[in-house]
Amino acid sequence: MKKEFITLVMTSLLLGCTAPTYPSHSQAGQVQMDYHGVTDLTQCEYRGEVTGSEGHWYSYLFFPNDVLIQGAMNELKAQAIELNANKVLFTSPQDFATSVTMIGTAYRCP
Repeated sequence: MKKEFITLVMTSLLLGCTAPTYPSHSQAGQVQMDYHGVTDLTQCEYRGEVTGSEGHWYSYLFFPNDVLIQGAMNELKAQAIELNANKVLFTSPQDFATSVTMIGTAYRCP
């Protein structure tokens, strides 16, 4: 019985480590991301700077790169939603040894 419990706990911990710590916002689908800068922003209103980050020195070993990027993207979109923005122009992810950070500019476009 004790072995089964320990196995269950360890499996749960490992499965929990494969999902971003910053979950996707319920309105994240309404925020368009632009990495290439092809969006015409002449009719858009600047709303502010946004940043997203995922990973820590103590947890990065348990996260694959795509999870780190997804968590950073989730946080970026959530901050844009707080600013009432619907478009984010963002830079290439900054990959560090233990985390991913994304920086962007949020806009409200018609």
